[in-house]
Amino acid sequence: LPAVYSLDGLLVFGLLLVCTCAYLRKVPRLRTWLLSERRGIWGVCHKAAVIGTRLHVAVSMSCLLMAFYVLVGK
Repeated sequence: LPAVYSLDGLLVFGLLLVCTCAYLRKVPRLRTWLLSERRGIWGVCHKAAVIGTRLHVAVSMSCLLMAFYVLVGK
């Protein structure tokens, strides 16, 4: 529970959300079912998927840095 209120926990959650939504966007059946709506909670997932696909290099580097921080830095 304390990890939810820390900045690094929030960053990990955000990175996982972006990566998961970008992955789900690559699956055709899930793309039409989950990520076609652009409002509400599904709209947040759609925007996260767009960020993940357009900035895939920056997102992957951020994931690697966060993994290194969590494994070694903490």
